[in-house]
Amino acid sequence: MQFRKAFAEPGRRSVFNAPANHGTESGPHPADQYVGRQIAAVRVQSDVSQAQLARSIGISFQQLQKYENARNRVSASMLYEIASSLGVPVNRFFEGLPGNETDSAAPPLPVDERINFIASAEGRRLIEGLMQLHPRVRSRVSALIAALREELAIVDPKQESGRPGEPMPVERRLA
Repeated sequence: MQFRKAFAEPGRRSVFNAPANHGTESGPHPADQYVGRQIAAVRVQSDVSQAQLARSIGISFQQLQKYENARNRVSASMLYEIASSLGVPVNRFFEGLPGNETDSAAPPLPVDERINFIASAEGRRLIEGLMQLHPRVRSRVSALIAALREELAIVDPKQESGRPGEPMPVERRLA
């Protein structure tokens, strides 16, 4: 009985009482968001679909989406399984995370705006929508996008990249 009373006292902290969260943390932790984006980026760079990766590690693709969007935290063992399945070291998901800098001689991987877009929720929705279209319609949508890109290049001759397949810088697209 004394044991229970000791832990029931108000204001007394123990390993059993978690500190109250007074709304200071709304949403996922930035580190969880970063790791989720890195999982998505590595998966896309490896040309692996969410369904393929999820199947290979024994989870649903919805659960993988939750990891990538940081709605659910990835456990260490699951991160290990994801890294093994994608053929990358676990620390790859933490490269570039603020506070995780190392003095290694290995240069950081280049950031590719296209990969970041594809790994974003908007990019995934766009790709999922395109994949539901008939291949002929997808081809026409692709041709339309290429024509729009060319038209924008004519309208804005200051565009740095006139080469097909290279994205227009964000600053120019938003101007």
